[in-house]
Amino acid sequence: MTDAADAAPRDGSPPGPGPVAPPSRVGVLGGGRMGAGIAHAFLVAGSEVTVVERDAEAAESARGRILASVADSIRRGATDRSQAALAASVHLSTDVSDFAGAGLVVEAVPEDRDLKRDALARIEAVVAGDTVLATNTSSIGLAALADALRDPARFLGLHFFNPVPASRLVEIVVGDASAAGVVERARGWVETLGKTPIVVADAPGFASSRLGLALALEAIRMVEAGVASPANIDAAMELGYRHPAGPLRTTDIVGLDVRLAIAEELHATLGDRFAPPDLLRRMVADGHLGRKTGRGFYEWSSP
Repeated sequence: MTDAADAAPRDGSPPGPGPVAPPSRVGVLGGGRMGAGIAHAFLVAGSEVTVVERDAEAAESARGRILASVADSIRRGATDRSQAALAASVHLSTDVSDFAGAGLVVEAVPEDRDLKRDALARIEAVVAGDTVLATNTSSIGLAALADALRDPARFLGLHFFNPVPASRLVEIVVGDASAAGVVERARGWVETLGKTPIVVADAPGFASSRLGLALALEAIRMVEAGVASPANIDAAMELGYRHPAGPLRTTDIVGLDVRLAIAEELHATLGDRFAPPDLLRRMVADGHLGRKTGRGFYEWSSP
């Protein structure tokens, strides 16, 4: 039996509406690792999902990522829907106008302020007036994105975590203009996906990226200074503090390029404590981005 304390949201606000059916149609702009994962989450929950990519080659690659992820969920028994049914529910496109009719569109393009502003404005121009618009940004403040929209009341952050199918957390970021009803709908949708929502105010790095990055940057500085090996630094946090993965292994999974982009954003807004270490810059410049390239702080046999 669940008591009132267990039922309360993690942010301490009153309980939300609980799980509600996700939108029958969902759009995702960007079919990379994160976009494909977000598409997967809504597909398994029963939505028809349209993913828009920059060109036909990128769209086909996104389809492959999504269907491989879906197949893995079927093997694990995480869904009772068939591969054929799930494949028929995902649509790939290169035209944002195919988002027309979606109840929710999530922007999941790379962590670049201007790119995201342009993406959101293009989405808003083709969707209905009651479509919820969300960004998957992990560090850029919503205020810097919302002023690209005509109606920022329908806009909020839905920060999913990598890998999306396995992660239980979604950070709902509330902008100054985000309507309370939109936030409650988003919270219900997240719970329907089988994930836990936490609700945070718009601030640089929000809660998760800000805390995670602070630990990761210090771990990188320790490697740079020769304090300990990546494996031993990670073991200190995994065994000493019960983290499921240490900060350097997590950085490899997230992507060193993503860590660097977040660090640069927070350095600009919060000051020198988030200055990217030279080692991080060198590794990104050398193309050692972590698991996706096969090499970061660790060697990865399957990027």
